[in-house]
Amino acid sequence: MQTSSDRHEYPAHWEADVVLRDGGTARIRPITADDAERLVSFYEQVSDESKYYRFFAPYPRLSAKDVHRFTHHDFVDRVGLAATVGDEFIGTVRYDRIGAGGRPATGAEADEAEVAFLVQDAHQGRGVASALLEHIAAVARERGIRRFAAEVLPANTKMIKVFTDAGYTQKRSFEDGVVRLEFGLEPTDRSLAVQYAREQRAEARSVQRLLAPGAVAVIGTGRAPGGVGRSILGNIRDGGYTGRLCAVNGALPEGQKELDGVPAFRSVRDIDGPVDVAVVAVPAERVPEVVADCGEHDVQGLVVVSAGYAESGPDGRERQRALVRQARSYGMRIIGPSSFGVINTSPEVRLNASLAPDMPRAGRIGLFAQSGAIGVALLSRLHRRGGGVTGVTGLSTFVSSGNRADVSGNDVLQYWYEDADTDVALMYLESIGNPRKFTRLARRTAAAKPLVVVQGARHGAGPRGHAVRATQLPHATVSALLRQAGVIRVDTITDLVDAGLLLARQPLPAGPRVAILGNSESLGLLTFDACLAEGLRPHPPQDLTTAASAADFHAALSHALADDSSDAVVVTAIPSVGEGSVGDAALAEALRSAAAEQPTKPVLVVHVELGGLAEALSAATSTAPQPSAGSGPDPTPRTGERVKPRAAADEGAPADEKGAPAPPPEGTHPIPAYPAAERAVRALTQAVAYGQWRRDAADPGKVPEYEDIDERGAAALIEGMLARGQGLTLTTEATCELLAAYGVHVHRALPAPTPDAAAEAARTLGHPVALKATAPHLRHRADLGGVRLDLADEEQLRRAYAELTELFGSPEELRPVVQRMAPRGVDTVVRAVIDPAAGAVLSFGLAGAASQLLGDMAHRLIPVTDRDATSLVRSIRTAPLLFGWRGSAPVDTPALEELMLRVSRLVHDHPEVVAVTLEPVVVAPHGISVLGASVRLAPPPARDDHGPRTLPAY
Repeated sequence: MQTSSDRHEYPAHWEADVVLRDGGTARIRPITADDAERLVSFYEQVSDESKYYRFFAPYPRLSAKDVHRFTHHDFVDRVGLAATVGDEFIGTVRYDRIGAGGRPATGAEADEAEVAFLVQDAHQGRGVASALLEHIAAVARERGIRRFAAEVLPANTKMIKVFTDAGYTQKRSFEDGVVRLEFGLEPTDRSLAVQYAREQRAEARSVQRLLAPGAVAVIGTGRAPGGVGRSILGNIRDGGYTGRLCAVNGALPEGQKELDGVPAFRSVRDIDGPVDVAVVAVPAERVPEVVADCGEHDVQGLVVVSAGYAESGPDGRERQRALVRQARSYGMRIIGPSSFGVINTSPEVRLNASLAPDMPRAGRIGLFAQSGAIGVALLSRLHRRGGGVTGVTGLSTFVSSGNRADVSGNDVLQYWYEDADTDVALMYLESIGNPRKFTRLARRTAAAKPLVVVQGARHGAGPRGHAVRATQLPHATVSALLRQAGVIRVDTITDLVDAGLLLARQPLPAGPRVAILGNSESLGLLTFDACLAEGLRPHPPQDLTTAASAADFHAALSHALADDSSDAVVVTAIPSVGEGSVGDAALAEALRSAAAEQPTKPVLVVHVELGGLAEALSAATSTAPQPSAGSGPDPTPRTGERVKPRAAADEGAPADEKGAPAPPPEGTHPIPAYPAAERAVRALTQAVAYGQWRRDAADPGKVPEYEDIDERGAAALIEGMLARGQGLTLTTEATCELLAAYGVHVHRALPAPTPDAAAEAARTLGHPVALKATAPHLRHRADLGGVRLDLADEEQLRRAYAELTELFGSPEELRPVVQRMAPRGVDTVVRAVIDPAAGAVLSFGLAGAASQLLGDMAHRLIPVTDRDATSLVRSIRTAPLLFGWRGSAPVDTPALEELMLRVSRLVHDHPEVVAVTLEPVVVAPHGISVLGASVRLAPPPARDDHGPRTLPAY
């Protein structure tokens, strides 16, 4: 809450860029006294009907008094926000704090406000009012307002729908011909679901506008052949783009109307008709002029391939910020800068607005790459593997984000989530700008389709061109959180392609049991060992011998697929020679037909230098006639030759009139083949883990309610403690009091500055006791001898005290404490931290060397469900010590899980709690004992991922 001394300061943190329902952008900001002329101009463009709905009477123009009232705010009791595009208002919202009887009020005692909207008619239906409501509600909560009231005419159904669809708990009444709506502003599960659904639709639509434009202009097409712009123009043209294509070059001679057979113009403003997307390939210093021309021509989005931005240093970073601000002022979104381009293989679009010289094969895989070089490598690998192994498996869409100044992997995930043409999402990320949002989106996407991610720059700073939120978590922890969200994490782009091809066309395995069969005993044993190393449960390999025929392979695969004791089958094959040996085409057809008879289990092939089989597996899944043996060119490129995608006619596959390959026959599952057993098994392992995650995600568990939790009492304690400072580590007494409000009780530890004080503490607590040194260099270090246990009487206690001070120094240095002995058990540590990038994270491990030296910690995102807590305990490598390892007594893991759930609730309910450490937590066969605890508080952030939707600030 602002104080009286700063009530009128301009709240810059309320400014935000948002994506509207149609995919365009707008800026939301506070209205100030400088906006008088903008407000008047805005009001003049509003229809009489909309004015009547706002003021309940004909109101043709605003008086000077109205303008003053609507532009002068104290940003506490009276607040106005405007949605702007360029320098113009397209919508406004304001609230006025009211007290009893609906009269104007001031101060925190009045926690209700009246709210009203007005949206320009030309922008109604774009979701402007919904976005303004989210932001004004967040502002109101920040200023201590808990409820909104709104009076609406019954005929104003659009505005009534804005309120009713928002998801807040509300009351409705009708009096004197007016509908009165009252609703609380605390986010509910439904309001958050509505907010996230609107965010998804808007951001997906913004990407869809960039990937499926009706008209494209390439700006920067040089007059001479070659160059980036000219190359992209040719790639779009040659790819069979179905929309309108234009070339733009300001240096074109007067009268030149075409370039490479494409209509050419000197400026985008000269193009007659709309342009949906502009591909910008001019030097960086000329980009602002191009962006202005595009904005004035109502271009919807930009793909900026120009370089010279944040990747080039501080000046370039400022140039990049200016680019984003300029584009958003016109309502445009940007892919890039330094982008490799975008591709959409849909037959309705066929857009290759990239530097890739050939249109990739159409398929069901979506590909996102931040690096242009890695994007090239992935496109090449997918083409080789898609054509040589799985036939028609190819790309649906490709996005190279470059510096991802605006459109990021999060936006593309929003698009892929509802894209019917994408079955698998592959992402190469060098940085994650908003891990908290990425994790949320990834969890939702992974519940519908596989998401495979490889992350570069894991052991150092990300690319200079990327804006990244600072994180305090190690990469391994972030990776664990991504896996918890259903992300399939791989280490290399080879693994990315291997996993993607398996997931794109094969069903998910129901478990880890693997049948292995083939014509090589050695290759089968290699596959068996690889399965064991990856944690799978392979059956002994079935050796069909090198004399196996195609019929033998068919019979063996059919039997393995029908066997209820296997969940997947790996077929190993080596070249065979001699009369009667199985041919590649025959073997491929045998495997395909057997797999088609049992389509519920995945099948993989491991082949050794058997290119013919890979081609035959592709051919076996095609309905097209196959070229006769020996006809046509050699499909295998020679050393040093460029691997070039073949035209549809060369594929021998039917094509539409644009040259696009026909889709595979319905119900077929192309079989992926791998050149090494380890690669096939790694891909299968990822599929097994993802299948298990999907099954677990169907029942994620629940966050338990505990009747003894005093949430309000804890909030009062936190408020009082924070009143003393901006951020602080609580005292032992305050820590114990706050944790007790959530049912977490810490064993008392009494200070012992002298031997007599130690003896008095022991008498208070009762023997046996422990004597501990709490100095930072000795805390939690029993291995150094700073702890004495099971001191049964005062004599033993005084002797131990003397030993400690003799070994380690004076009591002032040791800071000794006395604590009653807890039941023996396993020492563990429970931590929770709010990371600025990843959000709230709960961590668990065994205390001591296991967690400190070996890093054996497991992590879950908060709030933790009961299923999360159960899996968390079992996720560490040393978990067997909790469950009776080598004949020891199993400990009380249910009590441990409840403790973690209570800590999770504390951090989730109170964002001011930024760190909690419980160490050690002794887990005995019956019950737990928390022997040490610390808590750190800090003021909560003004906005978080649960706040109103916003684009990253620039």
